[in-house]
Amino acid sequence: MVQFIDEAEINVAGGNGGKGCVSFRREKYVPRGGPNGGDGGDGGNVVFVADSNIGSLLDFRYKKLYKAQRGEDGRGKNQHGKSGKDIIIPLPQGTIIRDMDSGDILCDLKQDGEQFIVAWGGKGGRGNARFATSVHQAPREFEEGKEGESRILKLELKLLADVGIVGFPNAGKSTLISKISAARPKIADYPFTTLIPNLGVVNYAEHKTFIVADIPGLIEGAHEGVGLGINFLKHIERTSIILYLIEISTQDNRDPLNDYKILREELKKYSGELIEKPFLVALNKIDTADQDKVNKIVKEFKRKKIDLNPVSAYTGAGVSELVKKLGNIFEKK
Repeated sequence: MVQFIDEAEINVAGGNGGKGCVSFRREKYVPRGGPNGGDGGDGGNVVFVADSNIGSLLDFRYKKLYKAQRGEDGRGKNQHGKSGKDIIIPLPQGTIIRDMDSGDILCDLKQDGEQFIVAWGGKGGRGNARFATSVHQAPREFEEGKEGESRILKLELKLLADVGIVGFPNAGKSTLISKISAARPKIADYPFTTLIPNLGVVNYAEHKTFIVADIPGLIEGAHEGVGLGINFLKHIERTSIILYLIEISTQDNRDPLNDYKILREELKKYSGELIEKPFLVALNKIDTADQDKVNKIVKEFKRKKIDLNPVSAYTGAGVSELVKKLGNIFEKK
């Protein structure tokens, strides 16, 4: 299985500028030719580019240093050195680039193909031809090339999705996303089957789609890192709609309404903005309970003025209606 890595620290450096040249014309019948030392080339830049085909920061776990090519030194006969080549580094779409020293966010690559120069190459030094004047006709001055910009960076990947599914472990999130999209996450009947966020494209009407993210299961205290915690809460920050998926449990000590309240509280403690987003609540696994129990739970939510959507991700019952409601919200956002 491909590892999902959503954070990495790397070092980047622009290429150094090339050195200017000290040279004089040496031609027959021109015993005292003027200066003709060329300039050094500029160093290459370090450039990040968002690539929608990449889904993890895994490559940056093994390679930590990225340095662009230095500029060539200047030469005689007023020949300037070539500029160093830029180094182009593809990143997953949705990656935030943060400067480790200042903590500032330098860029947020949201659009496929979006580019950002994160470390500039150094300027090439001037050759002695640049220093010639009417009174200083044989200069030996030149400049060393400037050093390229260096940074220590933190890369943070936050998935770009329209709908984020949150719920407790084993609530059926992976089954639901496999039912409504072409995504095929690992599914099993035990907690924390999902260890990485999964993305799926959902067709909710003709030629109309939204992207859904299945977030690994949350438990009480997730905002403090309990369980998989804050490692994955950040992936719903960009979503515009939240789908709370709770389950009818055969265990008497589980209360769907209380589970919903816990999930809301965890999101609130992590970021107050999350509970301001439009949302739906779905009651999953209705195929495992009798209709009277389902009706009772629906009424409990209704008394709290919460619209509850009974579904079975396993059988597909109620799923198409849920998708249509999500699509309607998506179009209004």
